[in-house]
Amino acid sequence: MSQALAARWPILAAFLALSDRLRPETVLPRRRARGAARARHGSIALVGAGPGAADLLTLRAIERIRAADAIFYDRLIDPAVLRFARPGARLVHVGKAVGGNLWPQERINAEIVASALAGERVVRLKSGDPGIFGRAGEEIAAADAHGIPVEIVPGLTAASAACASLGRSLTERGAIDRLTLATATCRPGDPAPDFSAMLAPGTTLALYMAMHVLPEVQAGLLAAGATPETPVDIVSNASRADERRLSTTVGGLARDARAAGIGNPAILLVRRAKPAETVSVSADCMTA
Repeated sequence: MSQALAARWPILAAFLALSDRLRPETVLPRRRARGAARARHGSIALVGAGPGAADLLTLRAIERIRAADAIFYDRLIDPAVLRFARPGARLVHVGKAVGGNLWPQERINAEIVASALAGERVVRLKSGDPGIFGRAGEEIAAADAHGIPVEIVPGLTAASAACASLGRSLTERGAIDRLTLATATCRPGDPAPDFSAMLAPGTTLALYMAMHVLPEVQAGLLAAGATPETPVDIVSNASRADERRLSTTVGGLARDARAAGIGNPAILLVRRAKPAETVSVSADCMTA
C-alpha cells in the first residue's frame, strides 16, 4: 500500500499490514475443500469494486486483489483500486462500453479460464456488484465447465451509492416499500423492458444502463402509468470526485439530461410513491 493511501486510510493500512503476515492461502475461503483442485489449477474470484471510490471497497475485495496473480478489470474501475494489486501481478483491461465489443464476453470467459488453468489466482474485477447486471453467471458457467473453483465477493451497487449521495433512502416506510433494480439495455432481439411490471405505486426503480435510450425509457415510464410529474434523479459517476447529479421529472427526463450533458456511467432513480390516501391509511394502522 502506498504512503499516500496509508495516510488517507490508517485503519485500512493497519489491517493490510497484519494480512501481510499471512500466507496468501490463509485468506482464501474454503481452502481445505479446494486443496485438491488448487493442486491442478488456480481459482477465479469475481470481485465487486463498488461504485467507484476506492474507499468503498470491502476488506475482502482488497484481500483478493492483493493475493491475485492476474486481475482482469472493467473500464469503470478507479485506478486507485488497482494500486492494491501486489507487485508483479498481471493487470488486463477488459473494459466494454455500452454496445462495444472489443472484449466480447466470450473472449473474457476464455481468458480468465485459461489463466486459472495455468495455475493463477485470477480476480475478475467488476464495478458495482458482480451479481447485478455484471454477467457473472456466464463467467461462473465457464469456470464450472472446467472444474475451476469460483468465489463471488459482493460489492456496493450504484443504486445504493447514488441514493446515499442524494442524502436519501431507497425505501420509505408507508410510501416506498418496494425496490426494483432493472436494466434498460437488453440483448439484441429481446423485447423492450416492461416498465408496467417494475413501477407499481410504492416503488423506487433503479435503472441501470439507460442513458443511451432515454427517449424510449421516458415513453415506457409514461405508458406504465407514471405521471409527467413523477420525480427522477440521475446520478453520474456516483461516489467519484467527478460525480454529477440532476433532479428532474419523467416528463422532462430526456430533454433535461441532454441539456445538462449528463451521460454514462449513470443511474436513474424513479420514485413512484403510494397515493396519499394509501399512505394515510398505512400510517393510521401503524399507530393504532
